[in-house]
Amino acid sequence: MKILLLLLLLLLFLSQAESQAAPKPNFVLIMADDLGIGDPGCYGNKTLRTPNIDRLAKEGVKLTQHLAASPLCTPSRAAFMTGRYPIRSGMASQYRTGVFLFLASSGGLPESEVTFARLLKNQGYETALIGKWHLGTHCRNNSDFCHHPSSHGFDYFHGIPVTNLRDCKPGQGSVFTSAIRLLVFVPLQVIAIALLTLAALRRLGLLHVPGPVFVCLLCLAAGILGALLGFLHYFRPLNCLLLQNRHISQQPLSYDNLTQRLTEDAAAFIRRNAGTPFLLVFSCLQVHTALFASKDFAGKSQHGAYGDAAEEMDWSVGQILNVLEELRLTNNTLVYFSSDQGAHVEEVTTRGDIHGGSNGIYKGGKGNNWEGGVRVPGLLRWPGVLEAGLEVHAPTSNMDIFPTVVTLAGAALPQDRVIDGRDLMPLLRSPSPPSHSEHEFLFHYCNFYLNAVRWHPRNSSSIWKVFLFTPNFTPEGANGCFLTHVCFCHGRFVTRHEPPLLFDLSKDPRESSPVTPSTEPRFWEILEVMQRAADRHARTVQEVPNQLSLQNLLWKPWLQMCCSSASGLSCQCDQEKQDRGGSP
Repeated sequence: MKILLLLLLLLLFLSQAESQAAPKPNFVLIMADDLGIGDPGCYGNKTLRTPNIDRLAKEGVKLTQHLAASPLCTPSRAAFMTGRYPIRSGMASQYRTGVFLFLASSGGLPESEVTFARLLKNQGYETALIGKWHLGTHCRNNSDFCHHPSSHGFDYFHGIPVTNLRDCKPGQGSVFTSAIRLLVFVPLQVIAIALLTLAALRRLGLLHVPGPVFVCLLCLAAGILGALLGFLHYFRPLNCLLLQNRHISQQPLSYDNLTQRLTEDAAAFIRRNAGTPFLLVFSCLQVHTALFASKDFAGKSQHGAYGDAAEEMDWSVGQILNVLEELRLTNNTLVYFSSDQGAHVEEVTTRGDIHGGSNGIYKGGKGNNWEGGVRVPGLLRWPGVLEAGLEVHAPTSNMDIFPTVVTLAGAALPQDRVIDGRDLMPLLRSPSPPSHSEHEFLFHYCNFYLNAVRWHPRNSSSIWKVFLFTPNFTPEGANGCFLTHVCFCHGRFVTRHEPPLLFDLSKDPRESSPVTPSTEPRFWEILEVMQRAADRHARTVQEVPNQLSLQNLLWKPWLQMCCSSASGLSCQCDQEKQDRGGSP
């Protein structure tokens, strides 16, 4: 009887202990788009106002060597979601185009990949992604949604499925300028020259050219020109839209108070789920071009349209922090802020207006693996758990968020695949933060191609970075690939180095002076260690279907989504305006 009583008391004690256990933490992961490390005030900017981002640094941990797994949107975001180098999921292009440009493309993050959202959903979390996705939508038809956020663990999605292209905002130009010149204007010029040559030879009596030949050439020229005009006319309503879950809420996309609309929805999601564990990924549309800002921010910054957009994004961050504070969720919420890659330095308008951000002292930018392209802001705040005002200088990656979030949520990491990210908590919670993370080596890919290797030796303060090839900046002497708008990764667009270029980032963070055998006695030894690491890494990479192949990138009409309004006009609707009582 006594034993039975003791057992009952023990069960009661365990039950009470379980009920009093600390609740699972919430997660708010904020990802800016194309924000440079030199833009926030907490990273040294003196003229761009970012008080809310700076607040995260003051109240949390600032990572000074936080790295994107890729310098382009699509592969970087795939790595962030899965904790894996994008080449492992097929999200690394072997061609020039390294991101998805069309809603009606068939490529995307494979359903076989495991995101942190899927694992947290299995742990009872409510999950949402608000803002930009850019990891695909459909596979075989426009209703399968095989790559959609809802197929990757997100209960709720509100935002753009592709990206914020300049083509989506009238008067902002086109990202397809080079392609149009190559695919349209060049054929038109060839046809025109052929027509003039044949006409001249026919007039001189040197060649008899049947009339149908001229007619066919004229029809071909007219067809090419018509296709161009049709593309320019229909691209915006077809490709630029907002989705709410799997339904179109606005087509074409309107920029009127767009940041406010998405921010209000993020706040509403937090309010709805204040009593249950939640994961919110707030994926900002800013500061990717086309730049936009509401009337409350337009013309208010010292940095033109870019500064206006950046300061409005900072306001958005502040609104989310305020909601957490209002609902008394601050102390049980891990907030993470970063950018998917460095600032796009080539974003300069025909009038000379700079529409890209600052990468601080670092070389290069979006699209290449110089430090300006991959070194990004990295801020984490969790009051009472992470020390306020702490700075960590060890190399970390946006892939690290996957194992960090999954472990904190009480889920197990997948055992059937390589996870390249490392749990950040041992590094962040150490009483005296170590100068070394678990990343002794990190690998920098330019799309499909291994471009550089980073090595932080355990017994050294040096951080070595070796480049196997570097992009050819154009024009000569520039800090970017201005003639192609973004740097490409192979062929005549790069220069291969033998021996590879070697930098010690601890002494030369600007990557201005590569070390040589004459300036570094261990030059060849260092290269050998890094080459062996690259070889070991390569053996872990398995061949998978290329999601960014030309076949998967092309626009496919049967994958196109289209809504209709009451007026009957195809591909036009505005449920967002109706939901707000007719106000934009």
